[in-house]
Amino acid sequence: MSKKMNLKNKKKKKHIIKKSLFIMTFLLSIFFTIRLLASISIKDQQDEFLTFLLENQNIYLEDKRQGFSYFHKMMMKLLNIDLASPLTFLNRDYKGLTSNTVVKLKKSETNKKIETKKENPTIYIYNTHQTEEYKPTSYLEYSVNPNVLMASYILEEQLSKKGHVVLVEEESVSKLRTTLGLNYAGSYKVTRSMMENAKKNNPTLKYYIDLHRDSNSKESSTVTIDGKNFAKVLFVVGLENENYEPNLKLTEKLQNMISKKYPTLSRGIYKKQGQGVDGVYNQDINSKMILLELGGYQNTMSEVNNTIDLIASIIKEYIDSLWKKKT
Repeated sequence: MSKKMNLKNKKKKKHIIKKSLFIMTFLLSIFFTIRLLASISIKDQQDEFLTFLLENQNIYLEDKRQGFSYFHKMMMKLLNIDLASPLTFLNRDYKGLTSNTVVKLKKSETNKKIETKKENPTIYIYNTHQTEEYKPTSYLEYSVNPNVLMASYILEEQLSKKGHVVLVEEESVSKLRTTLGLNYAGSYKVTRSMMENAKKNNPTLKYYIDLHRDSNSKESSTVTIDGKNFAKVLFVVGLENENYEPNLKLTEKLQNMISKKYPTLSRGIYKKQGQGVDGVYNQDINSKMILLELGGYQNTMSEVNNTIDLIASIIKEYIDSLWKKKT
């Protein structure tokens, strides 16, 4: 009887040892796989943009998990990586990603945001419909759905390179809408409050850009120029507000400048008024308002990026021309 018990105990010990070795091997393989990935360059033509989004904890890349497994906790302890969130994985020092950028985050109960205090901004970019998305392509592997807020950050970067101080609205329109009990149509009420707040806190602001994405087809939202695909643009001006004349004049000037350089890039100016139409679009707040529909839902971020390069140059040229007139 005792021999049988000893035999059973030996088998049990062997089983435990085998199981332990298997678990250790499994964990080590994961550890070295992650180490290997950390040494591989991410080959994507938009690496810099992806890095920018990850470093800035974009509100649309929030981790929405409900709980942790023991495995998640273990990975957090061993490697400081949360497998449920792409941010903690991709925000490491990878080749191909900028590692010299220091990002300072301020903690809050609801979110983490970048401290973006800027001196004397002159351009304010916001998105009344922040969740309007573009066609996901190369970002699928990161579980990222590109949207107009991302486009705003790209436009900010391009304009900043050209010497302009730009402020991008980072507050979540949808969250504020929910808090106020408003539906999707109430987005303009939310952004109106944001704009007024931005105007109050930044008296140097002169230009306000509301960036949207249209819902038209790929054929009507895309144009090829010199072998490259671009997302077409459409200006929208509300005619039922006190500032419609100066805003229309500004829009017509930009439209003319685009037409001269890139005749097929813009779909023109859509003037809106009448029953059942919002003829204001918060454009009564300022006399230098630009509402721009940038591409459609089937456009890729590559096509959007191409267009933003051109639009940023046009905006710079327009503002510079005003300075020349003053001097």
